[in-house]
Amino acid sequence: MNTAAASLLTNAPIKVLLADDEGLVRSGFKVLLDLEDDITVVGEAANGAEAVERARATRPDVVLMDIRMPKVDGIQATAQIAETRGLEQVRVLILTTYDTDEYVFDALQAGASGFLLKDAGPAELLQAIRVIAAGDALLAPRITRRLIGQFTAQRTAARAAEERLAVLTQREREVLALVGQGLSNHEIGAELFLSPATARTHVSRAMAKLGARDRAQLVVVAYRTGLVSPAM
Repeated sequence: MNTAAASLLTNAPIKVLLADDEGLVRSGFKVLLDLEDDITVVGEAANGAEAVERARATRPDVVLMDIRMPKVDGIQATAQIAETRGLEQVRVLILTTYDTDEYVFDALQAGASGFLLKDAGPAELLQAIRVIAAGDALLAPRITRRLIGQFTAQRTAARAAEERLAVLTQREREVLALVGQGLSNHEIGAELFLSPATARTHVSRAMAKLGARDRAQLVVVAYRTGLVSPAM
């Protein structure tokens, strides 16, 4: 069980680290989050290097990570956090301006669990933090299809894709395709006439076979291998 899930079960507040090079942005987030009984801000960072350092020191459940920061950007910081022993359960929620941040795809590959638009409202931000803390990926289908599809179309090689998917059973491929479309375990179960628990088992097996850190990386695999196309 990851530390975030454990926190939820024990009613401990979700620990959040804020990483953004704009002090006013961090302050605004902190004021909002401090009003919530189930969320606490455990640190702030003005660049990616500080984010990694603060993550080591505070062991947050969620890092709210800006992409564009000086010294070390959000992508590099995300990769470093994902690769650091003891921080395997830290979830990174990327902040993006959407239309200009082609780096989101790379951030997901680096280990981010999802991304949030910078113009999101307070309720959406709070929900995003809770979703990520619970161990789920935050990947709105309308954003995922456009963004990931745009930057993976040219990278997909049919032969390499088939080799990667060869480790999956036919059912696991079907489940992976539905994960790539943004469906939850309940929705996958309804689509394939499976119980949510069985759908979750198939998702877990696909993650293990493909070496995916979480559902977000399964979405990347689904697009990169051509199992899901932007038009779907």
